[in-house]
Amino acid sequence: MARKSKYLENNTASGSATFSAGLYIRLSREDGDRAESESVASQRALLERFVAEHPSIQIYDRYIDDGWSGTDFDRPSFSRMLDDIRAKKVNCVIVKDLSRFGRNYVEAGKYLEIVFPLFKIRFIAVNDGIDSIENPASMNTVMVPFKNIMNDEYCRDISMKVRSSLDIRRKNGMFIGSFAAYGYQKDPDDHHKLVIDEEAAETVRFIYEKFLAGYSILGISRLLNEKGVPNPSEYKRQRGFAYRHSQAARGALWVDSTVRRILTNELYIGNLVQKRNEVVSYKVHTAKAVERSGWIVAEGAHEAIISKEDFGRVQELLRRDTRTSPRESRLSVFAGFLRCADCGRAMQRRRVVQPYKTYEYYACSTYRKAHAGCTKHMIRADALEKAVLVFLNKYIALAVDFDRLMKAIDERKGEERQSERLAANISAQRRAAEEGERMLLELYPDYKNGLLSRGQYLALKEKYENQIERANRAAQELETERERLSKQDGANGFIAAFKRNQGFETLTREILTELVEEIEICEGGAIEIKMKCRDEFLLAMEYLKQHEDALRDVLEKDKTTSETA
Repeated sequence: MARKSKYLENNTASGSATFSAGLYIRLSREDGDRAESESVASQRALLERFVAEHPSIQIYDRYIDDGWSGTDFDRPSFSRMLDDIRAKKVNCVIVKDLSRFGRNYVEAGKYLEIVFPLFKIRFIAVNDGIDSIENPASMNTVMVPFKNIMNDEYCRDISMKVRSSLDIRRKNGMFIGSFAAYGYQKDPDDHHKLVIDEEAAETVRFIYEKFLAGYSILGISRLLNEKGVPNPSEYKRQRGFAYRHSQAARGALWVDSTVRRILTNELYIGNLVQKRNEVVSYKVHTAKAVERSGWIVAEGAHEAIISKEDFGRVQELLRRDTRTSPRESRLSVFAGFLRCADCGRAMQRRRVVQPYKTYEYYACSTYRKAHAGCTKHMIRADALEKAVLVFLNKYIALAVDFDRLMKAIDERKGEERQSERLAANISAQRRAAEEGERMLLELYPDYKNGLLSRGQYLALKEKYENQIERANRAAQELETERERLSKQDGANGFIAAFKRNQGFETLTREILTELVEEIEICEGGAIEIKMKCRDEFLLAMEYLKQHEDALRDVLEKDKTTSETA
């Protein structure tokens, strides 16, 4: 039923009103409007006062979009007004000014120049002096599109400034968002900083621990659901947050995509990753995914829940082919590590159940799908595990020996003193280069002032340029030598990685992830293990080879000590 003001009822009774007006009011603090001068109440008072001064206009209804941007014409009250226009209930639209109508130049022009004339709508913008009936020229002047362009430009400028300001904050490690990610909460004293939410953080640690222990993502989801742990959206709801997410429709259950998202989020190692999504433009408010190169990452922005080492191992495991039966919660120790030595395809695990024992073995996936493509390359799982365990323990023993020998050689050779000598020589060469550059700069003014002849100038110029080149080259060679020396000390990556795992008796996925790149299964049961830290291993070997004399002395001393004992 039409809503009529007291004025409208009186005016209708007199029969003098000829235009049924919709008063359109819009307010949005987000696009830069000043709340004091553009408030809903002030706009309504202005428009009602205008109607009171024009007896030919009656108010049909007031259409108020409070908190809606002018760049988007898909607003609830605006749409309702359009419905009333189509139903011929409204034939006059009155706004405070063109900016209240909208700030999208293209859309505003469409309604003012096409839609409203088509429906014979009288349009009035009070403060802009526009009235399509009383003053048709006001609509046809170039000022209307010009003002719409300026309103559009104003919104674009505001949008750019807001985006730039938000990006600066993100780069400075400030959290920009309504809700903190699962495992964190906003600092009560600074909502742009994240602090650990210990209750949720325990679940995050549980997820990483189980994945590294060999559980599948689906298996972890099952464990969490069995333990009755609410998923992130349900957890936020229980904490009283008005949080909405697509997973909320599934209740409080965990799903594999949620677990995977937690396992791949750098947030848990202290890095604040923002701007993964952004709206298309200030006119199109649909969010789109941003390419990884466009993400803003602030490292060390908050306290980490997961160590960088564990996060790195998890990412490597996720990159491997670890498909397993949906019925199984745990992955095999070798999932994602085994390849056929001939065709390069992954090996598939199979199980044979006998009355007295269950056997597990691996076979080439190519052979299982098409026997002509490859051969079985079959190997029993227990035999493979035993062989890899023995092999890795031998490498660990070798790493421990390397470490002892290299440290003994370092003590005999005085590597630290050698490094100090190299540093002193590098500094001397840098000073020689700087001195040559200073002299070179002083030559030209002396030449221009007549203190040097052209021949003298050119000869000295060549001399100092050669001095600079020699000094820089010598410094670079010394830097290379110092770098080589530093790589050959006890901090060798091969030694460090293997020493960390000494003493293990059971093979786990964590150990394989750190030490093994890939395992190839040959026909007949032979295996070839491709180790990580291969370059560091070769560097250690080269170091021992370069110090054969010192190594011989160390080994001779070891032999003597052993015989004495």
